[in-house]
Amino acid sequence: MTILSHRHRFAFIAIPKSASHSIRFALRDQLGPEDEEQVALFVQKRIEHPLFAAAGHGHQTALQVREVLGSERWAQYCSFAVLRNPWERFLSCVAFMMRNNGLFEQDPAGTMRRVLEMPQQLARVHYWPQSAFVCNGAGEVIVTHLLRAESLQAGFDTLCAATGLEPRVLEVRNASEHRHYSTYYDAALRDQVGELYREDVERFGYRFGE
Repeated sequence: MTILSHRHRFAFIAIPKSASHSIRFALRDQLGPEDEEQVALFVQKRIEHPLFAAAGHGHQTALQVREVLGSERWAQYCSFAVLRNPWERFLSCVAFMMRNNGLFEQDPAGTMRRVLEMPQQLARVHYWPQSAFVCNGAGEVIVTHLLRAESLQAGFDTLCAATGLEPRVLEVRNASEHRHYSTYYDAALRDQVGELYREDVERFGYRFGE
C-alpha cells in the first residue's frame, strides 16, 4: 500500500503485515487527485512508473520510492513506515499467506517451521526483513518516521501533527486471528525466527515476548 501524497508531501512505506491497511484507511479520505497509490488488496491501484509496473503488490522499499520521487523531492517529503515485533510479524505473515488452505489453523508451529525451510517462500516480499524496506544499501535508515505497531495510535498522532494531516482513530484492518504470538513458539522456533530477522532485532531493539 505504498502512498505518495504530493498534497501533504509524504511517502508511506508499507511493510507487509505491519498495519498497512489500517494506515491506508485512515489516510484515504485525505488524499487528493494528484496523490498516488500502489495497492493490490481490496482494490487495484498502480503508481505509473517502470520500477513499480511489474510488481503485483503494494510493498515497495524506501529506496524504490526515493528513485520514483527523485532525491530532491524525497528529501523534502516526510517518509514513514510501521515496524512490528519480528516474531509476531512472522506469525502473522504465515497465517495470512496460508489463510486459504487451513494449514496454519491445523498446525501453527509446524507450518511456521515448514515456511522456514522453503527458500522460495522466504524470498517473497511478505517475509523480507523490515530493514530491507527502510534502509539504504549501507544499512542506514532513510525513512524519517518509524512508527511502532505496539504504540501505533500515539505514533500516528505524532505523524499527523508533523505533516498537517487530520488525526484519525485507527481501525484494525486485515488482521490475522491468533493468540499472543509467544504462545505459538518453542525455544527452537523462537531462535530460528530470531536468526532470520537478526538485523531487525538488533537494529530496532525488539525482544521475544514483548
